[in-house]
Amino acid sequence: MDRALDIRLATRSDKDRFEAAMTMAFSADPVARWAWPDPLQYINTFMPMVTLFGGKSFDHGSAYVIGDFSGVAQWLPPGVHPDDGPIGELFAQNMSEPKLGELVFLFEQMAGYHPHEPHWYLPLIGVDPVSQGRGYGTELMRHGLVACDRDQQPAYLEATSPANRQLYERHGFRVLGEIRSGDSPPLFPMLREPR
Repeated sequence: MDRALDIRLATRSDKDRFEAAMTMAFSADPVARWAWPDPLQYINTFMPMVTLFGGKSFDHGSAYVIGDFSGVAQWLPPGVHPDDGPIGELFAQNMSEPKLGELVFLFEQMAGYHPHEPHWYLPLIGVDPVSQGRGYGTELMRHGLVACDRDQQPAYLEATSPANRQLYERHGFRVLGEIRSGDSPPLFPMLREPR
């Protein structure tokens, strides 16, 4: 196998590089940049949000790195949830109305689509723009879905762009609806049944 496609577990000691890699991956994401159009505001909010949103994956052996942080993914196992309280505090510290209220409403809608039965949740997966188009996202997705299929549990995520939506559909995810808030781009909650 190409060494660049080697996937390994990420740990809390990787947190800074992991946050930076995910922040780079989402630097042109339609929803992320709608939320934080100012570059400094984006970096100051998104970097810590990576760990608040999906950081529990470090503790559950379900955070992955491909290559030398070319791509990263955070999977939350059944029953494990993001740190909603601290996320709200982070947003309040770095945002003002009306965008703050619109983003909170977006997150509330996201929560409404989460399955009620046990499921794996993929809060964030991303590939550094300089490494996109090489199959890294596909390999990270395949790697994470192994646990879902092994445990016979569904996987849930939100697609933040049409390109991401297409990638997830190729892996068996189906769209459950469309989420918008204010003038936000659409966000697509998606579910995949185990195989």
